[in-house]
Amino acid sequence: MRKRKSKSGELVFQVINYAFFALFTLTCVFPFYYLFINTISSNDLSSAGYVTFFPKEIHFDNYMNVLQIDGLAHAAYVSIYRTVAGTLLTVGASAFLGYLFTKQEMWLRKVWYRLIIITMYFSAGLIPWYITMNNLGLTNNYLAYILPTIIAPFNIILVKTFIEALPPSLEESAALDGAGYTRVFVSIIVPLITPILATITIFSAVSQWNSFIDTAFLMTDTKYYTLQFLLWRYLNESTSLAALIRNSTDMAASLQHMQTPTSVRMTVTMIVMLPILIVYPFFQRFFVKGILIGAVKG
Repeated sequence: MRKRKSKSGELVFQVINYAFFALFTLTCVFPFYYLFINTISSNDLSSAGYVTFFPKEIHFDNYMNVLQIDGLAHAAYVSIYRTVAGTLLTVGASAFLGYLFTKQEMWLRKVWYRLIIITMYFSAGLIPWYITMNNLGLTNNYLAYILPTIIAPFNIILVKTFIEALPPSLEESAALDGAGYTRVFVSIIVPLITPILATITIFSAVSQWNSFIDTAFLMTDTKYYTLQFLLWRYLNESTSLAALIRNSTDMAASLQHMQTPTSVRMTVTMIVMLPILIVYPFFQRFFVKGILIGAVKG
């Protein structure tokens, strides 16, 4: 009798559990789905709010027209460049510094570690940041996207904690064979910390791809504009941009294909989000393992 009650209670729990997570997943996915169906539906119906759950009068002219916006292709190149270069340097620096901070023999190890960690809690503010960047010549300069992000304290903490959970005997045996710090790091440590490196790669790539504030304050030359910055501008100027696209396309186009501020906002947003949505699943299998092992020592 008790076993039957236990099984029925477990079944109820499983049903509620799966229902909750299914609802939670739907809640997370629906905004992206809603955005997409509005970009491929009739523009006049979308603007009027008639597209909610299913696309209506499907067409793909929005993507064709928006991709022809002047400067969008170059902005995509800048975003890809800063994401790839910035992520590689951030991950490399985080991995090496995280490894160094596990070495007791490092000169003033605790002092350097605390100086890096303290930057997570204190900031000079926007104006001192801008003055510093300007004095360093990092306005209208691609390096402004990369140099300030190389040292990431949170990533260093994750890597350091992950390495401390590895068996010390691995490094000791390599040291007995004459391997130095660099050799141990490259040949032993890096292959073992792949999960946490994939995790901080996701963090860094998403942060780089989504950043636009640095562009807004530091870049006045259009050749340094990123996709996210253009998205921010287009969201504020969608009415005039829609008129510009309508004037540059065939005036004989049907009403449902004519660009509206809503169609421009949603289409540009979808284009900007798509690359990071494609890349994320490739690293997602490392994500949970990296966070769990990197967050708890031992």
